[in-house]
Amino acid sequence: MSLMQFTIQPRHCALRYRHGAFEQVLPAGRHRRRLGQRLVVVDLRERLTQVAPQEVLTSDGVSVRVSSVVRWSVGDPVAFAEVSEDPVASTYLAAQVALRDALATLTADDVVSRGRALPMATITAATAEVARRVGVEVAEVVVKDVIVPVELRAAAAELATARRRGEAQLEAARAETAALRSLANGAKLLDAHPALARLRLVQAAPAGTRIVLGLSDTLAPGEDDQP
Repeated sequence: MSLMQFTIQPRHCALRYRHGAFEQVLPAGRHRRRLGQRLVVVDLRERLTQVAPQEVLTSDGVSVRVSSVVRWSVGDPVAFAEVSEDPVASTYLAAQVALRDALATLTADDVVSRGRALPMATITAATAEVARRVGVEVAEVVVKDVIVPVELRAAAAELATARRRGEAQLEAARAETAALRSLANGAKLLDAHPALARLRLVQAAPAGTRIVLGLSDTLAPGEDDQP
């Protein structure tokens, strides 16, 4: 920066004031210095603001603690510098109020499950409407953490355990039914084919077993048993 020129960095702008009056918005680059000017540099890069956990009473009377993140950038540099003493604090408060009002219409299960149940578009729109007045452009409000009471967490864990246990018992019953059905089919097959039953008996006998078959078992039907 020289005495006659100055440079504004990329993704920044500067508000030029002369003798206390706003004159113009200067974009990034080199500019000539004017007598009596005052510059207010504004960062235009996107930023994240963490909204601390706050107590929210759901529609079914459960108190949960919810934290969020606001993704924003400066949309109107002049309003950002002139309208509010602390535009970030105004955006922060708007996000808190929008989050509390939106989640108060949901049940605790909806808040804990998140997903489509949370009206994030409504929360973002309500925050953006207030933030726009102070020159802030809100891109998104995201729910970061949901902290539920210990009793509710324990109940949810018990419910999940019971559900898994029931699924395991159902699967075991299905497997047992399939095994019994297979045994019944095998028994019918052996009744219809006695020779197959004898062959299965021989296959199942351990090594070294002596098997003695009766003569009636070895003759085909209709054969004479006399030599």
